[in-house]
Amino acid sequence: MHNEEKAEGRKKRVMRHFRRVDSLIHRELVRMEWEILNPTEKPAGYFRRLCREIISQQLGSGAARAITARFTDLFPDKRPTPDSVLAISEDRLRAVGMSWAKARSLRDLAMRATAGDIAFGKFARADDEEIITELTRVRGIGRWTAEMFLMFTLGREDVFSHGDLALQKGLVRLYGRKTPPSKKTVEKLTALWSPYRSYASLALWNIMDTK
Repeated sequence: MHNEEKAEGRKKRVMRHFRRVDSLIHRELVRMEWEILNPTEKPAGYFRRLCREIISQQLGSGAARAITARFTDLFPDKRPTPDSVLAISEDRLRAVGMSWAKARSLRDLAMRATAGDIAFGKFARADDEEIITELTRVRGIGRWTAEMFLMFTLGREDVFSHGDLALQKGLVRLYGRKTPPSKKTVEKLTALWSPYRSYASLALWNIMDTK
């Protein structure tokens, strides 16, 4: 009960913030179902989560789930680790349905994790840009993937992905515009949403899913 009360208190703070700074985002949050963002994995699970993120890139949800399931089936406990991924050839990774590029990305991620080039244990204390810089060194992980990791794995509440097409289209619909706003306008707008830009992102994605 204590955790539920704490989450409800945080939710009320988010709603008060948007009622003050952006009534349209506030209206969408009132209409939709959403939950407070919290970390969904411990550092030991970050590697597996990033594997799923890489596999899922540019795929529909059904195909992504199928390939991810076949990938995890390669491991006795269905829990890939950097060492166990490196023990599997690119050919075997390719055989589960992923592209060569994704197979090589997974191996690059595994090699960097094994070498200690990615300090998963420090992520909880690192700021967003430090984590993005570290993750985007990995072959096949761009800024968008790193931002989704921040939001949905680390539970960071102040993330807005400027390169996300659905968010851009959501802004057009929300504000009744004919064309997407300029980058300068978006930066000014999202600055008002801080420190809760992630929840504004949820609202904009919901607009695109439901309208």
